[in-house]
Amino acid sequence: MISVERLEEILNRFDKVKIAVVGDMMLDEYLIGKVNRISPEAPVPVVNIEEERFVPGGASNVANNLRSLDGKVSVYGVIGKDDNGEKFLKELSLKKIDSSTIVKDETRPTIIKSRVLSQGQQLLRLDWEKDTDISKDIQDKIIKNLEENIEKIDAILLSDYNKGVLTKYLSEKIINIAKKHNKKIVVDPKPQNFKNYKGATSMTPNRKEILDYFGMKKFESEEEIAQKMKELKEELELENVVLTRSEEGISLFEKEHKRIPTVAREVYDVTGAGDTFISTFLLAVSAGADLYEAGVIANMASGIVVGKIGTATATRKEIIEFYHNKMEKENY
Repeated sequence: MISVERLEEILNRFDKVKIAVVGDMMLDEYLIGKVNRISPEAPVPVVNIEEERFVPGGASNVANNLRSLDGKVSVYGVIGKDDNGEKFLKELSLKKIDSSTIVKDETRPTIIKSRVLSQGQQLLRLDWEKDTDISKDIQDKIIKNLEENIEKIDAILLSDYNKGVLTKYLSEKIINIAKKHNKKIVVDPKPQNFKNYKGATSMTPNRKEILDYFGMKKFESEEEIAQKMKELKEELELENVVLTRSEEGISLFEKEHKRIPTVAREVYDVTGAGDTFISTFLLAVSAGADLYEAGVIANMASGIVVGKIGTATATRKEIIEFYHNKMEKENY
């Protein structure tokens, strides 16, 4: 187990790390109220809305997680020229996330996902989005923005929600830029786009994503998991693969397979847990942690956010508290 002294040493470097997040930017809207009756028009609950709040979603939730951990963050992606786009930029500004490199596209709406909640339960979700590939012109603007700022960046995080931003062309260009300037580049992928990320530093698929990529329904053994992670690493020329396995914890593959058990206290909502994991993982690696240390720290951060409702984040203080309350007591 990582010592508390080593944990604090790594966490204390987070505020020196500068991360560029590239991917599908979204705005999450939460409409929260009470249900007292059923509609006379249809057998559905009537929600009396008492609160509306907005949270950065998609790739910008990754950025939000990085900021919550005190990393310095800039975002590269696309929003629409619309009211929701302005709300999105306002939320980033409030969280001190640099949005100066965001591109506005008048042909696409800002992606927004509206969730209706009552008594801690999600009743309905409404999505407004256009998921076709962004134009070549918009892709080139993102590339230009990244190239102009690359010397100010310590690492790049590609957050793929398969909404049309991380095309094959854009992904390959960004990986080439990162390698040219010796920057780490970590990818949270979608199975249909795995091959777009050949040559990245790390990839962090979840269990379902890696199964889908290999056309499998399930893993039969730990040996099979290790073999598929090795195949993915070699096929895509990655330095390592980090597999998130939900209640089964984490698997790491660099030169050999290593396991990290799950550390969640209670699971209320897994929304955004993957974003928390990759954010914490990349910050830890950029702050000098080795692969195992980064996996342990990111696993703790994920264990914190699944105990919260909605799109949530973890803080450095919460990670230290979690370590003392969970890891030490249970001898992880």
